[in-house]
Amino acid sequence: MTLGKGTAYSASSKQKLNTKSSTEAELVAIDDSMAQVLWTRHFLAVQGEHITTMTIYQDNKSTILLAENGKTSSSKRTKHLNVRYFFVTDKIKKGEVKVAYCPTQEMLGDFFTKPLQGTQFIRMRSKILNLPSSSSTAVHMSVLENVKKMMGVEAAA
Repeated sequence: MTLGKGTAYSASSKQKLNTKSSTEAELVAIDDSMAQVLWTRHFLAVQGEHITTMTIYQDNKSTILLAENGKTSSSKRTKHLNVRYFFVTDKIKKGEVKVAYCPTQEMLGDFFTKPLQGTQFIRMRSKILNLPSSSSTAVHMSVLENVKKMMGVEAAA
């Protein structure tokens, strides 16, 4: 979960039940994250910050349809889903939450759950650390080297 340009909450856990498809697994993941989303929304409201809609990003378009439309979007492959996973549908209809498409290559959560290599790793790392995109090609120095550079002292080679 991000607020502004920083990550306010991050978690990764194994789902507690078996699912029959990636669509069902993603719907369960949205349901599992709703508690934190709603708690944050209420916390911000108590602090005087009114949030109209919070966005949950999803890279599975079938899951987005199920979340938005509930059982009306069910097919033969998803009609077995438990009604409790459509809690998010009620929140979407109330305007508290929306589920938006995010391409898999842009999904920040994948940084923590999948092995990324090369430029994709560097790009995601820069997003998570809130570094400018141009710094992804820069040489990273140690803290000591940065302090010496700021003070005008040359680092010993």
